[in-house]
Amino acid sequence: MAIISDFQEDQDNAKPSSSSARTASFSASLDPSRPLGFLEKVCRVSLMGNFQGKEKVPNAGNGLDLDNYSWTQTLQEVTLNVPVPTGTKGRFVVCEIKKNHLKVGLKGQPPIIEGELYRPIKPDDCYWSLEDQKSISILLTKHDQMEWWKSVVKGDPEVDTQKVEPESSKLSDLDAETRQTVEKMMFDQRQKSMGRPTSDEMQKQEILKKFMAEFDQRQKSMGRPTSDEMQKQEILKKFMAEHPEMDFSNAKIA
Repeated sequence: MAIISDFQEDQDNAKPSSSSARTASFSASLDPSRPLGFLEKVCRVSLMGNFQGKEKVPNAGNGLDLDNYSWTQTLQEVTLNVPVPTGTKGRFVVCEIKKNHLKVGLKGQPPIIEGELYRPIKPDDCYWSLEDQKSISILLTKHDQMEWWKSVVKGDPEVDTQKVEPESSKLSDLDAETRQTVEKMMFDQRQKSMGRPTSDEMQKQEILKKFMAEFDQRQKSMGRPTSDEMQKQEILKKFMAEHPEMDFSNAKIA
């Protein structure tokens, strides 16, 4: 893991001031004269919790802008921007980048980001830097470079990858095989979002159609019923079994 930091910082031992973390608390008291008011408040908080779990529309960089950091991504990399107090020195930054785990913060303070990564990365190809002593920039190189991440750390809000839109200029930089794979992924995502079959499903349907056409041709050449005729016969048999009171002696399949 490469580290880029400010080596010309002064030797002042004063640590950066920490911004006090504010935790939203929930309180509700039951007023006998307004019992519905209590229920409304509880239900509103419950509904907010449900909405927080839904996938979100990606930002311009196909990532998300969260309260404590923002991130963007390409198929190959994930880039994080973590704001810190102005004047922060590089020696106070804590940034541990492992294959499946990430920890980011300042010494002596609770981590800003900590948890299991959404997917494995290549630690030797990752680095962080302190930008203008007010934000930590982190670049993570994906191990699987053919997949969009839903989040950086598992448990954080997730992005709707079906709405990810890579820049066309980036696609032109890819080799022919990789570009074809990416375009296939984009097509499949659009198809899924519209409830339509993916490219693989369409290919299977075409193979099945071809097989059935060849099967029907062989059946006709041998004077046997085609697949459609066999299906109609099965439907008629089922109907006859369900209605024994009816006479089907003269029934014919159209």
